[in-house]
Parts: sequence; structure tokens; C-alpha cells
Amino acid sequence: MAALVTGAASGIGRACAAELLRRGAAVTGLDLSPSVVTAFESASWLGVECDVTDPQAQAAALRRAVERFGGIDIVVICAGIFTGTGPIAALDRSAWRKTMEVNVDAAADLLSGVHPFLSLSPAGGRVAVVSTRNVPAPGPGAAAYSSSKAALTQLARVAALEWASHGIRVNIVNPDAVFDTGIWNDELLAARASQYNMDVESYKRRNLLGTAVTSNHVATVVAELVGDRFEATTGAQIPIDGGNERVV
Repeated sequence: MAALVTGAASGIGRACAAELLRRGAAVTGLDLSPSVVTAFESASWLGVECDVTDPQAQAAALRRAVERFGGIDIVVICAGIFTGTGPIAALDRSAWRKTMEVNVDAAADLLSGVHPFLSLSPAGGRVAVVSTRNVPAPGPGAAAYSSSKAALTQLARVAALEWASHGIRVNIVNPDAVFDTGIWNDELLAARASQYNMDVESYKRRNLLGTAVTSNHVATVVAELVGDRFEATTGAQIPIDGGNERVV
């Protein structure tokens, strides 16, 4: 099986790439960071420095993946940004547009470009989209991020509808409070905790299980979704959030 993972240099994307490699897949990883090229030492790894918001660069990366591994059976969309917090009344339009460009537009371009390869997969194409708990349960101060992920989720749902007849399944995971990613830093954590009138440590475990959710938790679920055990599942949305009372 040949997989393509965006946002593969760090966080959830890197964890997904590592898990797929561990399970025997050949993996092409895309990321804006040049560190993606040497992220893993394996003949089954191809790291491509790529700005996913550049359609031509993304198309070139797809060609490299197909030339190297003979096709694409699996796509995992992890690339995303969080441009900061703020109320809608003080909307930063440039931040809004950048968030949409990375989190939605680039994913739409990728899905459009990769469809011919997924439809040719002898095992049946598989797509996993990493969205967020903010889709079913948004919070204040993150309008751009929440809206972009809602749009991404809807895009994935439409793809599930359109592509089922082509043997391609498309599923979604909704993580929350995954703090070992490039999106988070101390300043952002403090700001988000303040939004909920919580200290940082309490904010990190603000779920029903009181547990820390990691990139590896997300990667394990993603790998199962694109594996054979979920061959009869498409259009699903799976929370990976320790349990959230607003979602449950």
C-alpha cells in the first residue's frame, strides 16, 4: 500500500506517517518544513518539501509519489494551521483567509488531484481527514479555525458521497486537546485556557476521562480507518478527545 500524508514533519501528521510505515506502507510525506525530507530513515519513505497552498507544487509532489511507489492508495490530510484567537467583532481578515487557504483550499486541491490515483487502487482508495472537536462543539475566539475545519469536514462528507461508487472510502477524525503538535505553544495554550477560565494543566485534560490525548492516539485510529478492518465504513466522524460532554 502506498500512502500520502500532508503535514508530515511534525505532530499528528508525523505520527500518522510513522504508524503507517510501521504497518508496512510506503509513505510520501508533504510539509512546508524541509525537515520532512529526512523525517524517517527508510526506503519506504519519501519526504517532499511542499507548500500545499501552491497547487502546482502539490501536483508535482503527487507525481513524485506515484513515480516512486507506483500509485497512491491512501491519503491522510493533516496539514493545518491555527492563526490565533480573537473575537469575530475584531476579525483579522488576512488571518481568516490564510487559515482557509491552508485548512480548506489546499485540501480541496489535493482531493481533486489525487482522485484518479485513488480510483485506480487495486485495494480501493482510502482517505482519512484530520478535523477537530471544534466542528461538533466550537468554542469562542477561534472562528477562523473552527469554520475552516467545518468546511473541511463538509468537503470530506461530499467526497464520501461522490466517491463510494468508485470504491473509495473517506472518513474523518475529530481530535481535541492534542498538545504535542506544531499548532500549540505556551502563549496559545495560556490564551485558550483563559477563554475557559482554567489554568493550563486543567485545560489540557478538560475531557470526561481526564486524560492527555496525544498525536499517537490519533495516528492509531487513522491507521485503522485506512486499513482493512473498516472496509465497510465511509463518511464516519470519530472523536478522539477523551470524551466531551458537548459532543457525547
